[in-house]
Amino acid sequence: MLKASNNLIKDLKKQKRENSSLLFLDNIKIINDAISNGLRPKLIVVQNEKLNKWDNICPSFLVESKVIEQLSDCKTPQGVLCVAEYPQHVDFQKPKTNFLVIDGLQDPGNVGTLIRTAVACKFNQIYLLDSVKPTNSKLVRSSVGTIFYAKITSCTREEFALHAKQWRLPLMKADMNGQNLFSCRFDDIVGVVVGNEGQGVSQTISQICTKAISLPMEKNVESLNAAVSGGVIMYHIYTQNNNI
Repeated sequence: MLKASNNLIKDLKKQKRENSSLLFLDNIKIINDAISNGLRPKLIVVQNEKLNKWDNICPSFLVESKVIEQLSDCKTPQGVLCVAEYPQHVDFQKPKTNFLVIDGLQDPGNVGTLIRTAVACKFNQIYLLDSVKPTNSKLVRSSVGTIFYAKITSCTREEFALHAKQWRLPLMKADMNGQNLFSCRFDDIVGVVVGNEGQGVSQTISQICTKAISLPMEKNVESLNAAVSGGVIMYHIYTQNNNI
């Protein structure tokens, strides 16, 4: 293992600031999940040689702990940091299973939680429309590595709407004025659309939705957290699809 040069450290800090297509993974489990799902790291830095388990995969370098603290967004980093190029999915393949559409969500914690739930419920294709980037470190952490098990396409609302119309996708948006979720049957492939908590699903996407569904709740509560709402909806569909 080589000791990282000052030039390498400076370059990593610059890439961290400027290159939004790079992932900076600072969790050992998430690094292993990413690699096991085909992600090829550019390099890995560790603060202790005993932490290095990836010598046969990519170049690895020894750095001081303060370097990892500067490169990590975690308050208590694990002494390891993996730098990798995020594999962008821009080919717009028609979904073959239930899928999730996240419309205009900027909170990385909510988006990461939605991705984690989607993978758990076999919503294998996820579209991020004008939302937080999938390379956001908080998003990756809150997804607990499940981001690497799903096919995620980051695009604009207009780009998605164009393909959704061509494919005649069945889109169902979460809306307070929609049909009660628990009175619906889901026998075919469906796309669940979750919008911004304050503004809901955008007009661009609402226009191509074929159904609106709501969650029953007490009158003194206006709405639920976006990740909670999306989770309840996806789990209900999952249990119906699998006769659970």
